Order: sequence, then structure tokens, then C-alpha cells
Amino acid sequence: MSATKWVIDPSHSEIGFKVKHMMFTNVSGSFQKFDAYIETNGDDFENAKIEFTGEVDSITTGSADRDGHLLSADFFDAAQFPKLSFSATSFTKEDEGEYTLKGDLTLHGVTKPVKLDVEFGGLAKDPWGNTKTGFSITGKINRKDWGLNWNSALEAGGVLVGEEVKLAIELQFIKQ
Repeated sequence: MSATKWVIDPSHSEIGFKVKHMMFTNVSGSFQKFDAYIETNGDDFENAKIEFTGEVDSITTGSADRDGHLLSADFFDAAQFPKLSFSATSFTKEDEGEYTLKGDLTLHGVTKPVKLDVEFGGLAKDPWGNTKTGFSITGKINRKDWGLNWNSALEAGGVLVGEEVKLAIELQFIKQ
């Protein structure tokens, strides 16, 4: 069977995250500029080749001051590390519509393995005849594993920024 290529539909995709602020509320953010593709055997996604890249300077959290701080050397150091990337090492079907995605995440000049949970949304043709597919991806990483160490102690105890980052990713792809 020949390889099938799928390209990202950026207008129907989002790369989101949440991290604790002051130990009790979540601050949400996203990356606005990214690219991804999948290569499969036909319409079977198990063992698919998956690649993703994102532009660090496209981060947004709804606060220009916070975004500027995140882009600085305290966090992402976007001037030195302008891209983040993910390359799948396995995409395994666990149950109907449920997959485990493992791969290497490169962020802030550090590459580490990650494991993500994937919900397969199915296949459908849009009104213009394009075959599309969608995935909801969730997972958790520890930002310190990638050298994003900045923090500030709180007077009452604890820290300003949590270490755990929750990922919430929605991706839609177009069959080529």
C-alpha cells in the first residue's frame, strides 16, 4: 500500500497548554504558528510517521507582559531557541479511537521523550470534497526537564509558576 500524506489544517487546529500560577489557578496559553504532517499506510494511523514544528515567538497567553517574559531567557529564550519540535517514535492503537503517541519533544535546546494520549475523531469529507481527520491530544510534561527553570518563591510558601504543564492539542489534517 502506498503512503498517504496528511497536512495540518491550521485554521481548525490549536496547540494549547495550562500551567499553575500561584499554586491555585491555571493560566492558559497557545502557540499560534505551527506546522505538522502525518504519513500513513492508507487510512490506518497506527505506526504513522508524525512530525510537528512550532514557532516559539507565536506564544500567547492573553497578556503581552507575560508573553514577553515567556520569550525571554528566563523561560523559552526564543532568540536562541526559536523553534520547538516533536517527532513520533510510535503511534499505537490502544482501543477503538484511542492511541498512545510517543516521541521526542525538542524545546529550549533539549530533546526528551514524551508520551501523549490521543483520541481519534474519525474521517470525513468536508463540503468541498476534502477528506479530513481529527485528533485530540493530551499529556503532561515537567517544564524543568527542558531547562525552563525560572520561578519565584511566594511569601506564604510555594512558588509562582507550577512545574507541570498540561497539554491540550486539537489537530485537524487534510488528506493529500
